Amino acid sequence: MPFNITSIKTSSNGVWQGDNPLDYAFPLLTLQIILVLIVTRSLALLLKPLRQPKVIAEILGGVLLGPSALGRNKSYLHRMFPSWSTPTLESVASIGLLFFLFLVGLELDLNSIRRSGKRAFSIAAVGITLPFVCGIGVAVVLRKTVDGADEPGFAQFIVFMGVALSITAFPVLARILAELKLLTTRVGETAMAAAAFNDVVAWILLALAVALAGNGSGSHKSPLVSVWVLLSGLAFVVFMMVAVRPAMAVVARKGENDATDEFYVCLTLAGVLVSGFMTDLIGIHSIFGAFVFGLTIPKEGNFAKKLTERIEDFVLGLLLPLYFASSGLKTDVTTIRGASAWGLLVLVIATACAGKILGTFAVAMFCMIPARESLTLGFLMNTKGLVELIVLNIGREKKVLNAEMFAILVLMALFTTFITTPIVMAIYKPARGNSMKAPRKLGDSSRGSRDEGVEKFRVLACLHGPANIPSIINLIESTRSTKKSFIKLFMMHLVELTERSSSIIMVHRARRNGFPFFNRSHRDQWHDRIAGAFQAYSQLGRVMVRSTTTLSSLSTMHEDICHVAEEKTVTMIILPFHKHWRTEVNGDNQKYQVVENAGHEWRVTNQKVLMNAPCSVVVLVDRGYGNLPQTPIPNSIVSQRVCIIFFGGPDDREALELGKKMVEHPTVKVSVVRFIEKDGLDENNIVLSFSPGQNNDESYSFSTVKVNRQKERELDEEAIKEFKSKLNDMVEYIEKFSEDVVEDVLVIGKSGDYDLIIVGKGRFPSNMVAKLAERKPEHAELGPIGDVLSSSEHAVLSSILVIQQHDATLVDDAPVCKVHDEHGMVNNHESSRRVGISIGNDSAV
Repeated sequence: MPFNITSIKTSSNGVWQGDNPLDYAFPLLTLQIILVLIVTRSLALLLKPLRQPKVIAEILGGVLLGPSALGRNKSYLHRMFPSWSTPTLESVASIGLLFFLFLVGLELDLNSIRRSGKRAFSIAAVGITLPFVCGIGVAVVLRKTVDGADEPGFAQFIVFMGVALSITAFPVLARILAELKLLTTRVGETAMAAAAFNDVVAWILLALAVALAGNGSGSHKSPLVSVWVLLSGLAFVVFMMVAVRPAMAVVARKGENDATDEFYVCLTLAGVLVSGFMTDLIGIHSIFGAFVFGLTIPKEGNFAKKLTERIEDFVLGLLLPLYFASSGLKTDVTTIRGASAWGLLVLVIATACAGKILGTFAVAMFCMIPARESLTLGFLMNTKGLVELIVLNIGREKKVLNAEMFAILVLMALFTTFITTPIVMAIYKPARGNSMKAPRKLGDSSRGSRDEGVEKFRVLACLHGPANIPSIINLIESTRSTKKSFIKLFMMHLVELTERSSSIIMVHRARRNGFPFFNRSHRDQWHDRIAGAFQAYSQLGRVMVRSTTTLSSLSTMHEDICHVAEEKTVTMIILPFHKHWRTEVNGDNQKYQVVENAGHEWRVTNQKVLMNAPCSVVVLVDRGYGNLPQTPIPNSIVSQRVCIIFFGGPDDREALELGKKMVEHPTVKVSVVRFIEKDGLDENNIVLSFSPGQNNDESYSFSTVKVNRQKERELDEEAIKEFKSKLNDMVEYIEKFSEDVVEDVLVIGKSGDYDLIIVGKGRFPSNMVAKLAERKPEHAELGPIGDVLSSSEHAVLSSILVIQQHDATLVDDAPVCKVHDEHGMVNNHESSRRVGISIGNDSAV
């Protein structure tokens, strides 16, 4: 059915009044957006195990929706994507593209590029020049072979081909590097710097190509037109950098501090539209204006981050996929017919890969980079993706590329980006340091350093944000002896890597400040509040602080934590609990607690660290522990009151070892409460049945390793005896006979007598703890006692520290499915088929 575009209405009156919503612009656009999101998100999930960037799924989704696949059904194509809807769809997609290029400009830090060094500059220069020259050669072949390729002017055609083959997609590369854990390597740092420089040059070349292309009929216009376009574009850039950039610095400063910051955000967003309009007026594509405007925004401070948080989810999640859909509708793979056409595709792919990979490899070898790293750099710099697709779409729009050429180059972009991740994983695996000599638990650290006269305590403290600072400092301070303890603290700020542009801004800032290596200059802008607080604390003496950021997806964050713990030979990892209690005061000056939940994904990260850590791990449940004094109080006044709850086992003994460090501090009072079963330890032995297939969140997990229970009790007695030898006014020991463990533990937690309660995770539970194994857990990773004290159902006032001792022989654990006494276990045939452990003796049932 033919349509006159001027007669198209925006909305329908509904099906009850005889209107088909698909014949109206807005309902059809809504349905198109839904379809695009479903297809692209589904493909992203399918490609996630291959560790492919989301842009691959979005490009493939666009191609599938177009005439190459689903669009071969003409009724579908004419109903879902009729020709009259194209202007509406492309207009909305262009708005998304405009703001995306603004975000790309925000991501690029020109100062960072200047500091990148001769090596990165050389790699980028050759990585652009050689593929560009190869692109000219391919352009000559294509003009003689492909029908219609010789219609546009020769100059604009070769520039477009050169740009298409020489570009490196910086946003896509940054996420690939982070996904592969290569941001912490020399390869990653060099690739980031070279790609950033490459991005700037590519956009300049693109502006040149657009100026030369004009409306696609370059042979019929005066060459002076292109000259005027280029001169006007140059004047625009100079004006933006000389006049607009200082003005935006003022706007950013006021927008960061002013309570009415919405005005400055709106002013900036309006600037994006004005800049896009100006470059469109000049004759250069509007996205170039948005990109240049993004470069004028200061990267320091929080204004750039605030801007991205306001717009990126809507732009990247909703509008930008429409751009891929509109690109897919223009991509018709079926136009590549015959052996010669597919041969041209192979030629283009081979030329693009050879130019980038061989050029980068050669110059990297010349810069004395090892061969394996040089080859890795070549494949990384060959990443195309989104930026490539923008170039191709502009070429199609300017009629420089016909349908066949467009399809060939889109497939080339897909192929080069798709192969990056698997090939880099195959050829480059950074060496992981071996630190088997490092102390893995607190007892090893103490015994290993006594001969030297100074106890060296190396700790890795992980933080989600500034809210974790006071509690971590208080915990470290409580273990700092003024006499013989020397603490080396590695502070790691955990930042989630997402598809958001703000993640890449964080990469830039971190790389500028020495990331990923532990920063010794401490001139960081991005973590003033975090690193600055720890540096101020380190001035107290006998504490050395090194700070860094890890930028990773939450699914693999634990790998970074465990790797740094092993590389830095730390004895203990401190993890913040995923819930944080903050004290507020209402209008009647009454205090109440507000719970902040970082999310289930952070809880899973903690669980993975507990399972894979190469040393002891503590999880800090903060209920106001950060509000305590952070410096020693003179005259031996108690500043912290610590209680260690002891039932027995390796984890509880590790809690005692931590307590031994605290008793050396002059203002920390340590109490040990040892629970003893009222009926005797050796009676009514408990047997645990395990079900390895059960959900770890629904049941506590205990070790399935067979141990000598008598020897464990002897070690418990020895640890208690050693602790008793330290008794004084600031150290006390209490034995408590208990019939109801939960009630007695909660009495301690609710009493308010202690600022911090330390408990073992209890992977080898005593009889008393084993009886709690069938209890429905809220936080199973904390163990039974830690879970009781941390539960939101109980009004516990004290902060909780749950500790797990590292032991390579104790790593096999499983959820408990049933608790029995010995006779019940023997008589229960169904349960006896499962793995069982008797708590009271050495038997595995």
